[in-house]
Amino acid sequence: MTDGVFAADLLKGRAALVTGGGTGICRGIALALASHGCDVAITSRSQDHLDPTVEELKGLDVRALGLSADVRKPDSVQQIVDETARTFGRLDILVNGAAGNFVCLAENLSPNGFGTVIDIDLKGTFNVSHAAYPHLKAHGGVVLNISATLQLLGTIGQSHASAAKAGIDALTRALAVEWGPAGVRVNGLAPGPVDGTEGVKRLTNERSRQMIQEYCPLGRMATIDEVSRAALFLCSDAASFITGVTLVIDGGLWLRSGRALATD
Repeated sequence: MTDGVFAADLLKGRAALVTGGGTGICRGIALALASHGCDVAITSRSQDHLDPTVEELKGLDVRALGLSADVRKPDSVQQIVDETARTFGRLDILVNGAAGNFVCLAENLSPNGFGTVIDIDLKGTFNVSHAAYPHLKAHGGVVLNISATLQLLGTIGQSHASAAKAGIDALTRALAVEWGPAGVRVNGLAPGPVDGTEGVKRLTNERSRQMIQEYCPLGRMATIDEVSRAALFLCSDAASFITGVTLVIDGGLWLRSGRALATD
């Protein structure tokens, strides 16, 4: 959760849906939103990933839902979006964080493997955004798409995820232009490696983690709390005139070299 940088009632009276919100970065974002007064629904394909976080959210004196859904399936997505809006009476904030990834060189990557990551990350982001838009425009809402820095570099073993995240960045800009007149802001957040997350555990090794620290101008990885504070800013009225932006939060690592993220 976040500290006292923002007012405790910053998002009081608002409601959010966070996909992938049961674990990792998106769990941190969900808790950050709730700690500032926002009712929060979280989704995952596994209910087991949701239940513990829902209890934490409720402990912050907000309403909370845990809804299992597959963002690749538009009908499933529509159900959880509508249930969120029906339960909370509104939907103001959508955080698209559901994602899939694994390390694989392009020469060994199957079309199915490539397509699966595109389906979850890119198509899933569109599916949920499309379903949520009618609710978001009712009150002038916010979409925050969780991107990455992989696509900014030539990251080894990440052609599938890089393509998906580059698509998300392009979608963020297009939706910002289309939906701005309806009062809906659309931004992106692009974390680099985040300490303590499953992604860092699976996608890096001891050597690459050491390289990250050496290459990063700030000398370390981000924390989940630091990413959550950036998300909280973009979802709040503090960012009321910001749209179409993808904010990189990696301590300047991507400016140095893609070698720091390679896992060979």
